[in-house]
Amino acid sequence: MSITDGRHRALGLTDDEYALIVSLLDRHPGDTELAMLSLMWSEHCAYKHSKKLLRRLPTDGPAVLMGPGENAGVVDVGGGLGLAFKVESHNHPSAVEPFQGAATGVGGILRDIFAVGARPIAVLDSLRFGEPARSPRSRYLLERAVAGIGHYGNSIGVPTVGGEIYFEDAYEHNCLINAMCLGLAPHERLIRAAAAGPGNVLVLLGALTGRDGIGGASVLASAELGDGASDEAKRPSVQIGDPFAEKKLLECSLQLLDSELLVSLQDLGAAGLTSSASEMAAKGGVGLDIDCDRVPLREPGLEPFEIMVSESQERMLCVVEPHRVDEVIAVCERWETRATPIGEVTDSGRMRIVAAGDVVADLPVSILVDECPVYDLMPVPPDPRGAPLYAAPASVLTGLESAGETLLALLGSSNIVSRRPVFEQYDPVVQSRTVRRPEQADAAVLAIDNDPTHPGAIAVTIDGNGRRVACDPRSGAIEVVFECAANLACVGAVALGLTNCLNFGNPEKPHVAWQLTEAVDGLAHACDALGIPVIGGNVSLYNEGPSGPIYPTPVIGMVGALPDPARAAGLGFVRPGDAIALVGAFRPGYAGSELAKLRGAPVSGPLPALDEAAAAQAHEQVRSLVRSGAARSAHDIAEGGIAVTLAECCAPNRLGAWVTLPAGLDPFAEALGRAFIVSGAPEALADLNVIGTVGGGSLSLDGIFDLAVSELAAALQRRV
Repeated sequence: MSITDGRHRALGLTDDEYALIVSLLDRHPGDTELAMLSLMWSEHCAYKHSKKLLRRLPTDGPAVLMGPGENAGVVDVGGGLGLAFKVESHNHPSAVEPFQGAATGVGGILRDIFAVGARPIAVLDSLRFGEPARSPRSRYLLERAVAGIGHYGNSIGVPTVGGEIYFEDAYEHNCLINAMCLGLAPHERLIRAAAAGPGNVLVLLGALTGRDGIGGASVLASAELGDGASDEAKRPSVQIGDPFAEKKLLECSLQLLDSELLVSLQDLGAAGLTSSASEMAAKGGVGLDIDCDRVPLREPGLEPFEIMVSESQERMLCVVEPHRVDEVIAVCERWETRATPIGEVTDSGRMRIVAAGDVVADLPVSILVDECPVYDLMPVPPDPRGAPLYAAPASVLTGLESAGETLLALLGSSNIVSRRPVFEQYDPVVQSRTVRRPEQADAAVLAIDNDPTHPGAIAVTIDGNGRRVACDPRSGAIEVVFECAANLACVGAVALGLTNCLNFGNPEKPHVAWQLTEAVDGLAHACDALGIPVIGGNVSLYNEGPSGPIYPTPVIGMVGALPDPARAAGLGFVRPGDAIALVGAFRPGYAGSELAKLRGAPVSGPLPALDEAAAAQAHEQVRSLVRSGAARSAHDIAEGGIAVTLAECCAPNRLGAWVTLPAGLDPFAEALGRAFIVSGAPEALADLNVIGTVGGGSLSLDGIFDLAVSELAAALQRRV
């Protein structure tokens, strides 16, 4: 095969990359080898445009048990328990086939969690779509993606306890579906993915292997989406999920680990057997032999390359000592889960694939995992005198509306209105751990255990704001981290670690490279400032459509711990007569704000300056108020400014408030992650900046407006 044949280009490899492969092998790769290499050298698997940047993120912390490089990161939550968590994207498959794309995104992140030995206890999702009120396509994607998430999570019995949804024109052609999962495991059950022990047996667990998902990593997640016709052609690349098969696989895997029958365990995700096997071999410094004829197939006649790159769901790969294979198979039979020995561990340092007695691939493990070129980005900030990167949003408000009319418009806007119609499709309480469910508090709260030796709780939140990051990538990314930490503080939790999903456009374009570089620098800076380690994550690039790239959207999932779940504050005011206090100093602005969007303002910065030390101090103050019981409610000031925050505090329990704002504070301006509204007994909050009192049937703000709580609640319940 010569380089002019072009087959490598169809598989996503450049001419230079193919030439490097030929040089490293000292020969042309065979068909199966080329398919394996094309996926392992894809952006989705190799992180070739982001790997250097990710090294800037801090990964060490006192609670970290497992960091980046494993299926999921793990932090210590005390009592001999570890909390595993991770967020991943399924953007491109969901843009093509939203139900299965979103469903298998949930399935994939669940497997990442039990692949390290943890039982999944919660799912959260971070979603982005175009404006459904104007776009039938975006409404279809929204409805089918939400249905897919609910189908998989509800069926497998893992609660969906939180999440976020934003609607922006920039996501019209490329929706974002980011799924986060967390799970608990005793320290002794945690397991790594490194294969070990030449002569040990490689066993494939779970579903049959079919053609679904073939090419998913390279065809979808490492290229831009095109028009509808090309998207339709890519539909076979979307995986098909079966949550009931995954439930059996989950229970089977955990019993195998409890019985200490496995040497290592790995999820089969993007690139299927190729990625899982080669990554296990690389981590263990060993080789693997795989016999394709032994892989159980859903349909006859699959070619060896199809078997090796199939992304069929609900499969795991494990390494087992030879004398324990029968025990493994017996456990799997109990759970009606297929277990098939398909190969063995060798000391060759090579991946050798056999089919019909012939060697169809023989590659050094290193060429699959370590030798893909890693590129330097060429970041160039956009010329402020040139055409704007993003079109100004459609104008909804003229700027002549009264303050009351403005507040009602904000409360009913697509990015602030209640997400109850979505959350009602998810089961948030299965497993009976959920203390604070969606829209009850700024973070979800889960009891660790009913065991009195584990009295504490876990808090978790997921957040991002692409429009603000588009205005100012570095400052916007810093805000996201502070916003997540603020959400945890509102329920009394201190952060233990975070995971990220970096959703950006084509990194080969200078302005996108600049956005990505600036945002990662911002994340690293914020993590250092708050002392929060990054324990893992995901990068999703090439999120573009015919109209251009998405907003740069770093999504942060953050977990924390709190000693008493009963003290976790909700966001709603609780008692008439309680004092309302403003905690934290800030100077909000209109750049990237919801009101700026409703008025059709261009997407441009800069964002308000963040005093990091003052914000961190405010976080600690709110956390202490909640833990002591002094604060009966706590809610951070975010989208829509202090006016929207107060309305959201009034609506849950239909309690009004009389509030006088500090001089010069614009009620609709925004500055995220640095200030809070808390309420509690007047004597408990006497030393704070008290700005009002809970009571009555309306929200009265300093003579600016006086609106009935029923009217506020109705606006928040408007359907998008």
